[in-house]
Amino acid sequence: MVDVKGRWAFITGAARGIGYGAALFMAKHGCNLILHGRTKAHCDKVLDEVQKLGVKAYAVGAEFSDLSQVEKMLGEIDSLGVDVDIVLNNAGIQIAYRNEYLKTPPSDYEESFKINTIAPMMIVYHFLPLMEKRGFGRIVNTTSGIRLEPEQAGYSASKAALDKVTMDLASKYNGTDVCINITDPGWCRTDLGGQHAPNAPESSLPGVVVGAFIDDKKSGRNFAAGHFHGLTLDDAVRLAQTDFPTYTGSVGL
Repeated sequence: MVDVKGRWAFITGAARGIGYGAALFMAKHGCNLILHGRTKAHCDKVLDEVQKLGVKAYAVGAEFSDLSQVEKMLGEIDSLGVDVDIVLNNAGIQIAYRNEYLKTPPSDYEESFKINTIAPMMIVYHFLPLMEKRGFGRIVNTTSGIRLEPEQAGYSASKAALDKVTMDLASKYNGTDVCINITDPGWCRTDLGGQHAPNAPESSLPGVVVGAFIDDKKSGRNFAAGHFHGLTLDDAVRLAQTDFPTYTGSVGL
């Protein structure tokens, strides 16, 4: 299992929900953090909490629907002069629930793809060459298990696109110590999931972060968080490395 103590992780959507829980989990294991929110101020609470756990941490802000802000954010991170070894792409948006789904506006797709697909892949493409050069890296992109719901077409399509580009990219790194995988936190009671979701945000742990700790040089897997809930981190890593096959390009993940 990878020891993340003293390493640096970049976590998007860290101000709340799944990203917030992931930030606290990583900090408790000694990982230094760069925390993203829509604004820096949104990260004030989580920044204070992780620093009290004894790790170094910075906050950055960017609205992912504005890709120029993503570029500016990445430049700001570079200026910190730290090596980002781990990327946890948690930020996302569910743009709308369209009961009249045949009237889904094009803007649903435009906004969803910018925030849920393009921005996270900009981040991946930025840090991946540096990880490759150093010979180590962990990237985990957050997906969704939503299926058969045209009411959420923009959201589900953008997540499906993220899955595809992530898994195709992962095939280039399988067998190296730069591991690229996805995770599905499940339907949780977050601002995105809503108050009627069946699962507490805590149920996503350690599943949404297990991809940061694996040490078997395999990429292209979907670590569905529900399979890991209630396990110790050691047991979760063991399960991730033995029971989750890599993506081969066949239909389904």
